[in-house]
Amino acid sequence: MVLLGTAVGVQGAGYHVGSLTHMGAGFMPVVYGTLMVVVGLLIAATARRGPDPKGKPAEWRGWACILGGVAAFVVLGKYGGLIPAAFASVFISALGDRNNTVRQAALLGVAITLLGWLIFSVGLSLPLQPFAWG
Repeated sequence: MVLLGTAVGVQGAGYHVGSLTHMGAGFMPVVYGTLMVVVGLLIAATARRGPDPKGKPAEWRGWACILGGVAAFVVLGKYGGLIPAAFASVFISALGDRNNTVRQAALLGVAITLLGWLIFSVGLSLPLQPFAWG
């Protein structure tokens, strides 16, 4: 995260950065890159060393579901539209929590999808197609 943030910040600094009142094209990449570096350093500083003292195994299910949710959003966002992409992303990611049932994950997926559609398509009138085939 620190390396990626550094790369984003350096790349953004190659553009006109400007100021808070007159932002240039490089302003936001520099800000986001800096934030990524700071958060990465905080994560590194607070990370536990060695094995988990409670002997718990790694949460591979959580990792796999979160990454699967992101991948589903990317694929379905391009080939299916906002509604299938949002639902699949939330549903798959929610299954990463061992305490969630399939029903709870589906209800969360429906709620977040509806909220996203209302905010982005209805409220902000962004050109996000609810459904796209191909």
